[in-house]
Amino acid sequence: MSSFFIGVLSVFFLLYGTVSYYVGLRLGQAFHSMIAPYELLYWAGYIIVVISPFAARFGKSYFPGSLKDRITLLGDYWLAAIYYFTLLWALTDLLNLMAATFSLTTGSYPSPITGSIIVVLVALLLLYGSWNARHPRIKQYDITIDKLVPGLPKLHAVMVSDIHLGVVVGNERLEEMVHRINTLKPDIVFFAGDTIDEDVRIFVERKMPQVLAKLQPSYGVFAVLGNHEYIGGNSQLAIEYLQQAGVTVLVDQVVKVNNQFYVAGRNDRMAVNIHGTERLDLAGLMVGINQELPVILLDHQPYKLEEGQCNGVDLQLSGHTHNGQFFPNNFITRHIFEKDWGYVRKGDYQAIISCGFGTWGPPIRIGNHPEIIDIAITFKQDKK
Repeated sequence: MSSFFIGVLSVFFLLYGTVSYYVGLRLGQAFHSMIAPYELLYWAGYIIVVISPFAARFGKSYFPGSLKDRITLLGDYWLAAIYYFTLLWALTDLLNLMAATFSLTTGSYPSPITGSIIVVLVALLLLYGSWNARHPRIKQYDITIDKLVPGLPKLHAVMVSDIHLGVVVGNERLEEMVHRINTLKPDIVFFAGDTIDEDVRIFVERKMPQVLAKLQPSYGVFAVLGNHEYIGGNSQLAIEYLQQAGVTVLVDQVVKVNNQFYVAGRNDRMAVNIHGTERLDLAGLMVGINQELPVILLDHQPYKLEEGQCNGVDLQLSGHTHNGQFFPNNFITRHIFEKDWGYVRKGDYQAIISCGFGTWGPPIRIGNHPEIIDIAITFKQDKK
């Protein structure tokens, strides 16, 4: 594990511990009259909930299957809950401070009423976010690539990113996704990374490859790895089982499909942080490509989009951002990425960045909708 990754984890745990104590303290103060006789029990229970997101992941070998799944779900929902608890308590504290400055406050703070309102708001946000996360939409794009392809005036493609197959996004939702894709009757299917949520064993034990194998587009199914296949520590195993499901996994590779267009797949940027393996630069990957044919690039993380423009890529398909997954994280991703969701064009270069089908961690989406990308591609060369 690289020093960079260790540093990121250290900062995360420090921040998580701080906000966990802050939320626990505020809840304890708001409901002090009820909690006081059981304060030790309250903090013991609270600590169990706080560590639950990590107990299932780091101690998974010690828990029976069903118990491990329940602890995982508890921990994932708690991550969302503590996020909104922190935001709401911080906002409430700020308003209270402003009111105190102008001598507008009366009575004790925080009150049971304040605490109850915050608890109800967080519960409502989690309920809505959970429902929203389980109702993906079909997002359609009609694009034109300025190249003529003999015998192929149009290509109907479906792209899905960030499925995160595992405990949260299980077989039921995978079956639904496969059914919806097959209903669209695409010519080709693309998976733009994070297909598996870290633990390949769950993917295999629950026979998810057999479900994916039900996809039968005429030109095949192509995929790249995302950062979570690497974080799981079994990226090679992920490749093997995806390929058993009929998915062609491209790791810094290019294939010519039916002698009509190219599909290029880049290794994920996370590979260097986990394994110390540098990915091939895009210029190197594009060596030998006939630029008269369309080039579709799969790259999980939409960094440095200008590389695609400078190297003759016609269409790039990416994911990773989740569009923040829940509000207001989208304001953060909007500043990290040149384009964190949607469509962008730069000359002949075009890119579609998906917010993803599944979720990582908290199984909720607020402020965006899970999606399956349906792309109608027309090949048409403009007369010069």
